[in-house]
This record gives sequence, structure tokens and C-alpha cells, in this order.
Amino acid sequence: MPLTTLDPNTALIVIDLQKGIVNGSFIHPIDEVIDRSRALIDVFRAKNLPVVLVNVEGRAPGRTEQGPRSSLTFAEGWTDLLPQLDQQPSDIVVTKRSWGAFATTDLERQLKARGVTQVVVTGVVTSGGVEATARQAYEQGFNVTLALDAMTDTREEVHEYSIRNVFPRLGETGATQEIISLLERRISAL
Repeated sequence: MPLTTLDPNTALIVIDLQKGIVNGSFIHPIDEVIDRSRALIDVFRAKNLPVVLVNVEGRAPGRTEQGPRSSLTFAEGWTDLLPQLDQQPSDIVVTKRSWGAFATTDLERQLKARGVTQVVVTGVVTSGGVEATARQAYEQGFNVTLALDAMTDTREEVHEYSIRNVFPRLGETGATQEIISLLERRISAL
């Protein structure tokens, strides 16, 4: 569904832009994803709308075909949010231990306590943390918008699958500048 509107109380959720992840091999330049996410962060902060910065520091429990969970370790600083995000005291910081930002955290409670009814999601990776967070937000009753040019993945086919087949079932999609323009118009009209 094309981008049509943003609710009066919309939050921005930035997924996994952290030191240990952004040095990966991505299909789109990570600097562009960071810059576009930062542009959204700046507008959300200027409009006094909630900004959620999410990092990941573990995995959900359970067996998988990729091996045991107990051997998972991270290098020093791996979970640190990128300095380009310019974390502020007003930001909601969430550390997740699963693909999505809602499943192993109190994010839903925090957003609903602030009256948030819609979320805009950016970050990495499209088919993992971004998609899982968007799915969970949708399942919790939030309207969902996905900033397609402010996300990337490690494989083109999974990135495109999420964009073409999954995201239209979860909410609306658009470019960073479209979202910023909607925020500017909506706030000006109030």
C-alpha cells in the first residue's frame, strides 16, 4: 500500500544500527541507510515524536539447525549503537534478544504508554530485524510504515521478497523523503 498518512503520535524505530553489525556485507551502501535513518531521527526529535533505538545482544532460546545458542559471544563494543545516531536522553533504547524488537522487550508497553498508534521502521536487516519488528508491531495493533530506502540486507533476493510480498501485508511503504514530507505537512496542519 502506498504511503498515505501518519498518525498524530507516530514513533520511529531504528533497528540494529550498531557497531557489530554495520561492518557486514550489505546490498546497499550502509552509509546511505545510516544517513536516511538519521534524517528521520532528526525530524522525529524536532517534532517531539518518540525515537526508539534498538540493538541486539543475543538470540532467543531454542535449538536451530545452525548450532547451539550457548556458544554465542560478542566482541567488545559489538552492541554499541552507532555514534551517528546521536543517542539522546529522550530516546527509548531497547536491547532485544530475538529478531523483532517487541518479543523480548517492553517496547509495546512503552509505546502505548506514550499514546503511540503508528511506527515507522528502518535499519538492518530487511528480512530479519526490520521485518520481524514490523510483523510484531502489526500484531500488537500499531499502524506500520516502512522506510524502504533506509534499510538493507545481505542478500538481494530476501530484501526484495520482504519489500514486495511481506511489507504490503503489514502496512504502508515509502521513501525517507516522503515520510519527512508527511511529517512536515501533518505537523504544519495541527
